[in-house]
Amino acid sequence: MSSAPTRVKRTTLSAIRTVLFYSAFALWTALWSLLIVLCAYPFSIRNRHRIFIRTWAVVAINLCRLICGIRWQVKGREHIPDTACVVISNHQSTWETFFLQTLLSPQTQVVKQELLQIPFFGWALKAINPIAINRKNARRALEQVREQGKVALAKGIWVLIFPEGTRTPSGTLGKFSRGGAGLAKAASVDVLPVAHNAGTCWPNKSWLKHPGTIQVDICPVINTEHLSVAEVNDAAQHSIDQALKKMP
Repeated sequence: MSSAPTRVKRTTLSAIRTVLFYSAFALWTALWSLLIVLCAYPFSIRNRHRIFIRTWAVVAINLCRLICGIRWQVKGREHIPDTACVVISNHQSTWETFFLQTLLSPQTQVVKQELLQIPFFGWALKAINPIAINRKNARRALEQVREQGKVALAKGIWVLIFPEGTRTPSGTLGKFSRGGAGLAKAASVDVLPVAHNAGTCWPNKSWLKHPGTIQVDICPVINTEHLSVAEVNDAAQHSIDQALKKMP
């Protein structure tokens, strides 16, 4: 059991690393977002993600790795299908929003409308045409996810959805909305569930980042052809839940 002075030392070191990371990340995001705003629009939506968004995310997670000591291990890459589908992931931190951009490209995701108002970051995010929803209008949000998601999938663009709707603490799994499952059924595509425990290193309710190794488990694809929306949703939640229970 670690002593109090040792815990204080570790907390202080984590605080220093976290401040350094956020400083480097803010500078990188501001500079790269400005480049995206100025240069991305002549490129196709597919190439905007591959060239600009994926590059930004790769640098972001590696800054976190180098400064905060947060590494990752990925299991199940063989489950990634050859064609774009709906990706459903649990949501514990900001880390997975970076990492999943590096895993699958081109990609769009369902985001809160408010994110598009953030200087630099929000302006750059608009460049990949995210599905920006107003969470206060649930019915319209579901319609947007289906309409815009189907268009993206038809173009071979992966659609990332966090069905919990908000971040949950590590070790827990919130209730899944049916937006992702509904989109998969409407577009006649499969669902790729992804589980992770990013909250162990990047806690939701703390600004401190802790060194460690995040586990990412890409679960087997769920074929939606003979399932109802509810069954697809339940299957995705069950896959992620079981994967989380096997993580340290």
